[in-house]
Amino acid sequence: MQSFPLSSGYSIPSLGFGTWKISSDQVGGLIEEAIAAGYRHIDCAAAYGNEAQVGEGLVKCFQSNNDITREDLFITSKLWNSKHKPEDVRPALMQTLKDLQLDYLDLFLMHWPVALQEGHGFPVELQDLISLDDCPIAATWAEMEKAVDDGLVRSIGVSNFSPKKLHELLGQCRIPPAVNQVECHPYLQLPDLHRYCQAKNIHVTGYSPLGSPDRPDGVSKVADEPSLLQDATIQQVAEKHKVSPAQVLLHWGVVCGPHSVLCKSSSRERLKENVASLTALTLDDDDDKAKLKALDRHRRYITGEFWVVPNGPYTMDNLWDEATTVDSLLADK
Repeated sequence: MQSFPLSSGYSIPSLGFGTWKISSDQVGGLIEEAIAAGYRHIDCAAAYGNEAQVGEGLVKCFQSNNDITREDLFITSKLWNSKHKPEDVRPALMQTLKDLQLDYLDLFLMHWPVALQEGHGFPVELQDLISLDDCPIAATWAEMEKAVDDGLVRSIGVSNFSPKKLHELLGQCRIPPAVNQVECHPYLQLPDLHRYCQAKNIHVTGYSPLGSPDRPDGVSKVADEPSLLQDATIQQVAEKHKVSPAQVLLHWGVVCGPHSVLCKSSSRERLKENVASLTALTLDDDDDKAKLKALDRHRRYITGEFWVVPNGPYTMDNLWDEATTVDSLLADK
């Protein structure tokens, strides 16, 4: 499988199996199926509530398949928002390693640039949140750097970070972020973010490449939202190449992003189809590329609105920082 080089000296596979929204009673078996189908990147998070079962699936895979070793896989996990206080970072990481039954992670990400009080998954009221002034990203990051020093993590990165927040972190860190994992697809192409990350040697991983139609209703879901899989242009490109719309979307991310992508399925055939998307078509037709590029509407499916409470420290404006231009950041040496 194709991979992308990281600034840490390691490489990340172009296609990852995502474990968000997979129940704990299903995920272990699906891990085995995904690895058998050809996936080599498994994307996890403490917040998904299924890391112990992912770990069981990994152990079974190692025991039953002599051709697959730990070194063959790239395992990502994420630090949840309620573990941003410096004293909480290492215990959270050690719990993840225990649950996954691993000695190290290939990639450890800060899940969101948002801090929560201990014990909270999502904020209900103002008191559940901690401002970044009181719990700075740089202080959390310093503890993640120590995990690299101690061999517990090979690469560290972030998720859902704007170019401005990346720029601020780069000015304060010792080890730069190797990855920024963000929502990305033809409706949300993020050319400025890609341009900034390319300039700073930060790899982009795209989540929700199919638009996450199966996400819970409470996660920024609205009635009659546009569907990537049912988009007429994407369906036309799929018909032209005799592949599925999902394969077009995954291939677009890897080739036209270009970035690694995360996807999931509970179907063995879909798992194989997703892996095959890397080679089942070639988007070398300028007309195809132009049509897909024209779909960009800056449409987020995961808006982050769930971090906003009345009088709270987080707003949609300061979460995504869209008033700050990439040109101004790149000009700031």
